[in-house]
Amino acid sequence: MKRDYEKLSGLEQKAGYRFKDKSLLFHAMIHSSYTNEHRMGRSGNNERLEFLGDAVLELSSSDYLYREYSDKPEGELTKFRASIVCEPTLARCARELGLGKYLFLGRGESAEGGRDRDSILSDALEALIGAIYLDGGFANAKEFVFRHVMNDLEHKKLFYDSKTILQEMIQGKIDGNLSYELTGEEGPDHAKVFHVKALIGDRTLGVGEGRTKKAAEQMAAYRAILSLKEKE
Repeated sequence: MKRDYEKLSGLEQKAGYRFKDKSLLFHAMIHSSYTNEHRMGRSGNNERLEFLGDAVLELSSSDYLYREYSDKPEGELTKFRASIVCEPTLARCARELGLGKYLFLGRGESAEGGRDRDSILSDALEALIGAIYLDGGFANAKEFVFRHVMNDLEHKKLFYDSKTILQEMIQGKIDGNLSYELTGEEGPDHAKVFHVKALIGDRTLGVGEGRTKKAAEQMAAYRAILSLKEKE
């Protein structure tokens, strides 16, 4: 157990929060596959902390957007918040923290690429938020959310809305219809990676990859937007 806590000290440094109760951090990083493999029982995994962290995240992100975007109506704020707390965006935040390497996974889940799976990473990030809330209160949890989730918002919004934004950018400016073409896929059925390119006619605007075709299209559109903006 002591070695497990020592392994997580690097995560504390990256998160910018030092736990008083190290067992909460340990608990936040335990995936259900690990508890199943070690016969720890359902309460041993991070799902209850994820449930709590999800609520803390929603309130913290709402607080931030309400204060920072005083000119936006409720409908726009709701859509903006949804783009920030969605699974792909949270997984991206988790990757920036290097969260995958700190997870306790079952051997099978780890071998199948679980440390880089969006659903596992986003759930673990929410569990971490829940653990910080229990250990240090709402103020510390909110500070973590502001620093690691509510950062670089324009890029996150651009990524989330990339397909719509790309369509609007090219409409009336570039001849031809926007389409997405699947160029390949790799890996076993439970851990596939799809490769897609965004096209105008035969011209490739951007390429992307993802765990789903939709995620790959989103990445292709995002990269196409960045490429077009550079040429403007």
